[in-house]
Amino acid sequence: MNPSKYILSIIIPAYNEERTIHHILQKVDAVKLIADIEKEVIIVNDCSTDNTRDAIQKCIKQYSYMKYVEHIVNKGKGAAIHTGIKEASGDFIIVQDADLEYDPNEFNILLKPILDGFADVVYGSRFIGGNPHRILFFWHSIGNKILTMLSNMSTNLNLTDMETCYKLFRSSIIKNISLKENRFGFEPEVTAKISKVKNIRIYEVGISYYGRTYEEGKKINWKDGFRAIFCIVKYGIFKSK
Repeated sequence: MNPSKYILSIIIPAYNEERTIHHILQKVDAVKLIADIEKEVIIVNDCSTDNTRDAIQKCIKQYSYMKYVEHIVNKGKGAAIHTGIKEASGDFIIVQDADLEYDPNEFNILLKPILDGFADVVYGSRFIGGNPHRILFFWHSIGNKILTMLSNMSTNLNLTDMETCYKLFRSSIIKNISLKENRFGFEPEVTAKISKVKNIRIYEVGISYYGRTYEEGKKINWKDGFRAIFCIVKYGIFKSK
């Protein structure tokens, strides 16, 4: 391998993130990737109703490697990720939420197992390792563990955090998977479908987590949990395509 020729495509789905989007773009820009890997950033504005569009366009004037894409109607986070995957031209793809819950400096932690030749997909788990984690919602953590357990039962994986935002893929793998879920069902769907890829090598590494409250802009709710269960059954147990 000659990693100096590699590019990491960073997909940033954004919906009503005018308060934080400039911070996350600055953080992504400041990251120095290991082995001189270059960055490609695709920001997908999912028809925000606030000033997210203006905030993004003001920022990306400084960064020539950042690309802006806009949905003319709101389609959901999953749909924004689908758009980003189609637009991505890098060797590896990762999703970065537009809020400040995940630290882009930890891209390198996820990249290492792939660059070392061990992995094709790397999940960043909020529940292993000694990194900092904000203490927030008990029932959210219980719900996450239940969803991860149900997902593992249907896929025969032993993940600790199926719902994590940080999933790093080889582009050649994720671009060849047909993804259907437009909203928060993306996580269980993609997990079920990559688990079926022949000889896939999936690794997990510990990451930090700076969670938000609902007052700070957190969007996922109990309805998304029920959709996740539906997706686990649909794509994991019944193996829908």
